[in-house]
Amino acid sequence: MTTALSRPSPASKTSVAFGKIWQAIFPPALFVGVLLTVWQLLCFSDDSALPSPIKVIAQTFDPYLTNPFFDNGGTDKGLGWQILISLQRVLMGYALAAIVGVAVGAVVGGVPFVRKGLDPIIQVLRTVPPLAWMPLALLFFQNNDRAAIYVIFITAVWPIIINTALGVQQIPSDYKNVARVLQLSLPEYVMNILVPATVPYVFSGLRIGIGLSWLAIVAAEMLKADGGIGFFIWDAYNAGNDNSTSQIILAIVVVGLVGLLLDKIVAWVGRLVAPGEQR
Repeated sequence: MTTALSRPSPASKTSVAFGKIWQAIFPPALFVGVLLTVWQLLCFSDDSALPSPIKVIAQTFDPYLTNPFFDNGGTDKGLGWQILISLQRVLMGYALAAIVGVAVGAVVGGVPFVRKGLDPIIQVLRTVPPLAWMPLALLFFQNNDRAAIYVIFITAVWPIIINTALGVQQIPSDYKNVARVLQLSLPEYVMNILVPATVPYVFSGLRIGIGLSWLAIVAAEMLKADGGIGFFIWDAYNAGNDNSTSQIILAIVVVGLVGLLLDKIVAWVGRLVAPGEQR
């Protein structure tokens, strides 16, 4: 029998919640602080080629931090607009990769003849670096945006195909036997057997794909693009002014944070679709 004395008090609940938050925040905050301190000490001299964290903030504070959405026309835009331009390209290419990757992966995983035929092609093409596709994309599409979207698609589609195919292959034979006994139709099999069993694998592929998409767009925009965070980094490098290095460092930090956010969003959607499967 539960008594009032055995129930946790509000104070103890608050203490437990605070402890969890502290455990989640303190380790990364500590190591980030150590990294920034070491960086500051190593770059303390005015003759240092690499600016210190304080100098980076000072040189990029106005306008890149105070007004990230300024627009002076053309490609002279703040980091906020550059990120949105890149995200627009990424989402288009990634959506195509997700649709094609899941569909092809389901066929590859479910049909042995197709799997044997496509496996060597997939294994060869998935190892091609993203930028190797860019010249062909430019020749074929004659458009920088479409070429960048194609590079994102061709980079992200392979892990989605492979993980989806693996998930289909891992469906327990008991599930398949039950489907035969119950004489489930193809739509019923897909909704009741295929989707629940493969969702964790699919979202593993989608998480890898979104990371590769973000990596590919930055590289593609540095090579050939009108606007975008990759273009911003390359443009800052070509400018060669006193603030260029600080602008590049700031952009790199922003790229990393946005990439982390995209991964967390896909993982969060995965937990909604398949609770307990995504970490």
